[in-house]
Amino acid sequence: MTDAVTSTAKADAYADTRRRIDALLDGPIDWIAAMATVACELHHTFDLYDWTGFYRNVGDQQLLVGPYQGPHGCLDIAFDRGVCGTAARTRETQLWPDVSEAPDHIACQSSTQSEIVVPVLTPEDELLAVLDVDSDTLGAFDETDQTHLETLCRSLGERFSDTELR
Repeated sequence: MTDAVTSTAKADAYADTRRRIDALLDGPIDWIAAMATVACELHHTFDLYDWTGFYRNVGDQQLLVGPYQGPHGCLDIAFDRGVCGTAARTRETQLWPDVSEAPDHIACQSSTQSEIVVPVLTPEDELLAVLDVDSDTLGAFDETDQTHLETLCRSLGERFSDTELR
């Protein structure tokens, strides 16, 4: 399979998954239920997603584990540690095809080979959480993943910017 075909198939899978997520989140729903739904849909769609979940911003430069799928994750991560902390601190997506090259990578699972972490920001640039996806496969994530996950996280940030829904 060529990279173009793989990229197209992956983009189509993200589009289908996004339609399901949007349908499931249609109507009133709280932030925790939304994160759980997103983590579940993503995790069960993509074979290379071995840990899929959210770390919630709880203030004081600290992330706490939120809804996730997969083996146990780290319970808390400071903004100054690891790939998730970097995404939280810089408010920029962290895409690591090989986590052994990531400075200060936190190995919550020793089997993790690649990782993508996308911040969930409100329109006012308030950090709600980061979406963290780990894979036991080297090079599992690319720009296609980044584009689609950033679009999804932007939508979540816009929807849940109202504190009454969190």
